[in-house]
Amino acid sequence: MEALVARTLSKTYQGTSGIVRALDSVEMTIAKGRLFSFLGRNGAGKTTFIKIASALLLPTAGSIQLFGIDVVEHAREIRERIAIVPQEGKPFYHLTPREHVEEYLRVRGATRETARSRADEVLEDMGLLPYQHIPAMVLSGGLQQRTLVAMVLATEAPFLFLDEPTLGMDPFARRQVWDVIRHAARKGSTVLLTTHYLDEAEQLSEELAVIEGGHVLYQGTPDALKSKVRQEIRLHFDTGFTREELAAYGEVFVERGGLTLLTTRNRAEELTRRSLERKVAINVGPVTLEEAFLTLVGRAIEEEDPEALA
Repeated sequence: MEALVARTLSKTYQGTSGIVRALDSVEMTIAKGRLFSFLGRNGAGKTTFIKIASALLLPTAGSIQLFGIDVVEHAREIRERIAIVPQEGKPFYHLTPREHVEEYLRVRGATRETARSRADEVLEDMGLLPYQHIPAMVLSGGLQQRTLVAMVLATEAPFLFLDEPTLGMDPFARRQVWDVIRHAARKGSTVLLTTHYLDEAEQLSEELAVIEGGHVLYQGTPDALKSKVRQEIRLHFDTGFTREELAAYGEVFVERGGLTLLTTRNRAEELTRRSLERKVAINVGPVTLEEAFLTLVGRAIEEEDPEALA
């Protein structure tokens, strides 16, 4: 059985300049037990999709099922099978990390012993034991976010929605959370993750989808998406070369205040020599998921669409 099946799923809003299509006939299937990433710029439709899939928002058209159950018709049953870290989630400032986890599990029906045991495990795995008795109002933003993620992962729900789960965390904390997410998937949970960190998606995803303007442009493995990039080397220049000069060597994109070039190994070696002659700093590396996204969408994932509402 598939964990999630969306068919011609659409959501429209009345915007200031007319109808906005946050989702436009989205087709998506996620296998049970899969660790799946949903990638897209702010406003692309990711959060709208998650809200519909988790029975928080009604679609305008189409259907979506979790474990064969229609989300719209059986919202109460769906909510018993899922847990979600919403992008805009905030902790209860007067509660400690341990209280957050244990009380959330108790509300969901866990016994006191089960709640305490799962809290012990997840707080340790998430590096929260040193902070377990400190009210959330005193904790940093990163620790507050870890607390929210710990609450959800402790549920061991069949389907976990993680909307930007590592936002605001330092690199070490992010990797701790990655390990716990992998563990949840190994134990049988299906995980749908949205993230702006493409290295995170590359590390975690067994499969991913890319959404832009409410349309799913790609669904498949990270490696298959990277294979769509015709070039093998990425170079980034802050200064020193014009876009016209670099265009003779491959595909050029404006990114992070400079120019990114995707090219062949031989041409990269030639440009590296020219950079040394001009005394220009250059960043060189293999093509990653970031370049694959850039090639597919035409814009970096950090760019926002100010007209979108999703």
